Amino acid sequence: MWKEQDNKLTRTIEFKDFVSAFGFMAKVAIVAEKMNHHPNWSNVYNKVSFELTTHDAGNTVTEKDRSLAKAIDDLLA
Repeated sequence: MWKEQDNKLTRTIEFKDFVSAFGFMAKVAIVAEKMNHHPNWSNVYNKVSFELTTHDAGNTVTEKDRSLAKAIDDLLA
């Protein structure tokens, strides 16, 4: 689940393998582009880690971040 700390929403999601993790990142990229709100994220093998914050709002968590987090969760469903 998402954790809010240090003015960021964070979460790490583990997949069965690298291809699954990378495929998920491609889906998130499409959603993030449509929302015009892009995550700070990383991928190591089967794990994708997110840090969501709104730079235009002084690097704080805003409704944009919460909406993107929900959209990411919805892609997992």
